[in-house]
Amino acid sequence: MREPLPAPWPRRSMPGMTSLLRQTLLQPMNLPAVLTWLAVALSLRFNEDKGSPVLWTAMVVFAICFLAHDAFKARHARWRALLFALETAGALTVCLFASRGGAAPALLVILVAQLAMVYPPRVLIALAIAINLALYLILLKAGSPAPVVITIIFAGFQSFSALIAHYARSAEQARDRLALVNADLLATRALLADSARDAERLRMARELHDVAGHKLTAMMLNLRMLAAEDDFAQRREVLLAQQLAGELLGDIRGVVQALRDTRGLDLATALRALAAPIPKPTLQLEIADDVQITDPALAETLLRVVQEALTNSARHAEAERVTVRIDRDATAMHLRIEDDGRVRGALCEGNGLSGLRERIAEAGGRAGIEVGPRGGLRIDATFPLAARTSPA
Repeated sequence: MREPLPAPWPRRSMPGMTSLLRQTLLQPMNLPAVLTWLAVALSLRFNEDKGSPVLWTAMVVFAICFLAHDAFKARHARWRALLFALETAGALTVCLFASRGGAAPALLVILVAQLAMVYPPRVLIALAIAINLALYLILLKAGSPAPVVITIIFAGFQSFSALIAHYARSAEQARDRLALVNADLLATRALLADSARDAERLRMARELHDVAGHKLTAMMLNLRMLAAEDDFAQRREVLLAQQLAGELLGDIRGVVQALRDTRGLDLATALRALAAPIPKPTLQLEIADDVQITDPALAETLLRVVQEALTNSARHAEAERVTVRIDRDATAMHLRIEDDGRVRGALCEGNGLSGLRERIAEAGGRAGIEVGPRGGLRIDATFPLAARTSPA
């Protein structure tokens, strides 16, 4: 296989505190929330219970849960729901103990914006109604002079923040989809470029063999006949021309053979380009030195199978790494894909895995999909070699 380009030098890791600021506090959506939290904290000095331990405990719980979504990458739905529940309880507790301060419900604005980044509109609306109903009851119990007006005002702020968060989330999803499509195009272009180069080399080899080789062979036959004549048998020029024609024919045959000896399609570069825009899982690619794929259809099948496996691992397995191994024996080429995620419950093949199995079958291969010994998803595919791969 072609040697991959050398990887760039790894970046030096930043100190822990600086990394935390960069990854959480200084994010575009997080910085306004942090400033809002600080404003609410400053406003509590005007509250009658400004020294209440419960009040400040609730403030700290809210801040920790807010930052935990980014700092700990809470991707599992249950942990994420637990963080939101604690965050909601903290915000409502602050509103309860600081019901006359006026700024405490601003924490709910932060909360609703966070919910809009995670949940679909239907779920968000239901949660926002429940949160604002709880706020209204808290204000009513505290004897606020206008609980309905205050609730509506902060509900308007929440709607505005949720709308901004929704559009930000939509923009991120569109960017991610565009990156995946671009990676797909780059990977396909790499295979097409390799296929076009191989086709051009084969055409040039045929032209040299059919045209130049034919004419040189005719020239050698004529020189041999000329050398057989008594008048030219001992002429040095004729012997030299015959020798040079024979050497040139041998050189052309060598060039033709070199042009026909393809190194195969550069599948490694195409696969790495396909996996580049996906932050997790990362692709660990292992292709045996004796594997050379010359069939574009087989290369396309391998590309799509790995693409589906990466997508499946990213969506369902919460995997950190996907290992792809391609090797061969005397009769078949073997593809193994395995991630380090965890398959929960019985393995159920959805549309993605079913389509993957069908694609392998269309290419004449056999597929096995199962849970690996470490609990991750493992895909084994075998393709008969025929004329589609060649040894190194």
